Amino acid sequence: MNPIVTNITPAQRITVISATLLALFLGALDALVMSAAMPSIVADLGGMHLYSWVYSAYFLARAVSLPIFGKLADLYQNRHLITMSIGTFILASVGAGCAGNMTILIAFRIFQGIGAGGIFALTYIVLADISEPENRGRTLSAASSIWGIASIIGPTLGGFIVTYFSWRWIFFINVPIGLASLWGIVVYLVEVRPKKREVSLDFPGVAVLTTAILAFLFAFMLGGRNHAWGSPFIISLLTVAASGVLVFIRIERRAKDPILNMAFFRRRGFSAGNAAAFLCSMAIFSLFAFAPLFIQGVQGRSPMQVGLAMLSLSLGWSLSAMALGQIIDRAGSRSCAIVGALFLITGAALTLALKPESSVSYSFVIFFIVGMGMGIVSLATLLTVQASVDPKDLGVATSSNQFARTLGGTVGVGICGSFIATHFSALSEKTGGSGLIENLPDNLNESGLGRLEDLLDPVVQAAMTPGLLQMVHDAVGQGVTMVFWTVLVTSVLCLLCCLMLPGERHQRP
Repeated sequence: MNPIVTNITPAQRITVISATLLALFLGALDALVMSAAMPSIVADLGGMHLYSWVYSAYFLARAVSLPIFGKLADLYQNRHLITMSIGTFILASVGAGCAGNMTILIAFRIFQGIGAGGIFALTYIVLADISEPENRGRTLSAASSIWGIASIIGPTLGGFIVTYFSWRWIFFINVPIGLASLWGIVVYLVEVRPKKREVSLDFPGVAVLTTAILAFLFAFMLGGRNHAWGSPFIISLLTVAASGVLVFIRIERRAKDPILNMAFFRRRGFSAGNAAAFLCSMAIFSLFAFAPLFIQGVQGRSPMQVGLAMLSLSLGWSLSAMALGQIIDRAGSRSCAIVGALFLITGAALTLALKPESSVSYSFVIFFIVGMGMGIVSLATLLTVQASVDPKDLGVATSSNQFARTLGGTVGVGICGSFIATHFSALSEKTGGSGLIENLPDNLNESGLGRLEDLLDPVVQAAMTPGLLQMVHDAVGQGVTMVFWTVLVTSVLCLLCCLMLPGERHQRP
């Protein structure tokens, strides 16, 4: 897609690839170590009512900044942008590590999210820019392995740091890693793709897009949990999001240099590729979020067994993407995407056969197959989307694919979370005043059935009567089964989108 790079030596290329992958590892690791540290952070800083915002602030800032950095990468030098992103992430990490209360921590998490959004967008853009055309798939597949490595190291490292040092070091550890990455990029990264001489920033488009994204994400993060889907609050958010999209389209059609050219959506590689990325992310992140409930809440497995089963998702994702990188230039992106979607459907169909007595190894195999599907589809669609636009628009194309995956995961978790909430709400109503919860701990006895996490505690389950325990298992099983069906339907839709992808000879109109 891009011209053969002649102004970068092999040694420079290897150093830059290593430095950008290290930056990606930095962002991927941050999200994973937080889960182990949050109980200690709340115990130290207080502010339990702000617990979820430590995650949400980071996530929202990252989602909003992704498409913006993608557009900026087509206008300004990659080295300046990725240096700014890593620098912002490092400084915000230091601030978060020094935070004296939860509000300050959340404020610095916003800046961490902005830096991470730049890192996630620019890593794939830089890798695509500096790769030799025949090795682009292989180079980009290495980025997928980073997520697998981070998923293995992250939770364990977080627990180790909190146990033997302090929760503050989960932020401070970002400094040496970030500085190492920064050094490689500042010293060795050179610009290989020509940028526009005259820059016209689309500020109205950025403002409207940001508003629409925030309203949309808030709706799916809060809908079905904090607020009913039909509540005025959620409807208002979705209305703002829809109106924002319509206004954004109108602005972009008139803008001198739009942040997202609407003409791209008339290209099958761009529209179908991003739609497939959206749907496969919706499927796999729904499984990441709710399959553990079935394994622990219905099958009664230990947290370690749950972690082993879910690890297979990350391993399947990473290993399949790495393997695909070796052959995708010969096999073709469309064919590979279709094969990946078939893996996704196969794994999703097998989840419906999971039973309370199913073994951990059976779950491992199923989730490994689903992970393989995700790894293949995500890499194949990224390459297809990149190939569907001119080299000068590579940044927008790359960030649009990353953004589609972010939206897909949010929508999937939001919809499937409402299924779980509905079944537990029904369970709480059924057991209220029935005498079934009299022997449970006080916090559960006073609040009906408390939080879902409490119900999965082995100590709490040991205090339940056989009848109540069976009712809890049934509620979890029925809710997660609906999640499995949603994943299967989504996987089928993903296959349809992959079938719509253009062949390699017809990437651009």
